[in-house]
Amino acid sequence: MGIARTNLKGVTHYVHSNAYNGYTLFTPLGIRETMLIDMKGRVVHQWKVPYPPALYGVLLNSGNLLYAGQLENGPLASFKGAGGELLEVDWNGNVVWNYQDRYLHHSFCRLFNGNTMVLRWVQVPKDIAAKVKGGILGTEKEGIMWGDSFQEVNPRGKIVWKWLAYEHLDPEKDIICSLCPRSQWTEANSFAILSNGDILASFARLNSICIISKSTGDIKWRWGSGGELGHQNSATILENGNILLFDNGTHCVHISEGYSRVLEVNPATNKMVWEYKDDPWMAFYSAYMSSCQRLPNDNTLICEAATGRIFEVMKSGRIVWEFVNPFSASSDPVYGHNRIIPRAYRYGPEHEGLQDMKGKFT
Repeated sequence: MGIARTNLKGVTHYVHSNAYNGYTLFTPLGIRETMLIDMKGRVVHQWKVPYPPALYGVLLNSGNLLYAGQLENGPLASFKGAGGELLEVDWNGNVVWNYQDRYLHHSFCRLFNGNTMVLRWVQVPKDIAAKVKGGILGTEKEGIMWGDSFQEVNPRGKIVWKWLAYEHLDPEKDIICSLCPRSQWTEANSFAILSNGDILASFARLNSICIISKSTGDIKWRWGSGGELGHQNSATILENGNILLFDNGTHCVHISEGYSRVLEVNPATNKMVWEYKDDPWMAFYSAYMSSCQRLPNDNTLICEAATGRIFEVMKSGRIVWEFVNPFSASSDPVYGHNRIIPRAYRYGPEHEGLQDMKGKFT
């Protein structure tokens, strides 16, 4: 159930009785500030950071912001999601921890043990790259195909665990989308950590989400490459064991025109148990980035990155809150003038990271 689109910015729709009350965190693409807004769209706090965003930041239980910044002139700066600098900043914007690796990209996660899981690009060995199927012929980056690696980093910056995608994927089966270049095999764009330490990963160019065993490195489960997905994002695990993800619908095979959906999938049955799409379906579409989050009241917060639109829907599909980004950026080298919000997160008043901060709201 959609609502009428307007040219208004800020909060354009709010059903108090059905929305999940809290604060929404987002970082506009190309702007060196992360915003925390209330349900009326008022900025209650903002962090000024020294780097433009690779994509986003998250609020930690300490009240600090963990933020991925983009280094200038990185070796793979032309790749989407390029980062290089991971920062933890306190409420006043002071850097309390950082980790730099020029090949960091897209996603990160602070673990319960205090370590941080990061995602980085690595070169695929030429003998393996030659066997990888799919993609546009001759489009490797300067003759190199890049893949993904997960690395667990301790607070001192030491790598204590890593996983290399090319050691566990199958060049015959893990096929690059035929409309994508061969510069990247997998293009991992998000991941989540399961309660047992396993990793739920989204491999966009494979149109697949996978569960990776932390102990063995083996891929225990995969779904999406049978035509269900189109360069998806933001795969997360729910309390019921199901998986929530944003299906961007780019280069999808189930319909000729692109449109986006948010899906809940039961990994035990490989069945979709819930779906959000607009009516008409083409009214909801972001070809890139975007996110989704299941809220404590069973609603879902959706970030439609391309339009800079964040909205909350009930299980019925009814929209009960909508915010359109009023902050524009004009300096992004890829997207130019835009109002893009790559990801958004809602935190309830009870969130541990907000307990000592509410009196400091601006």
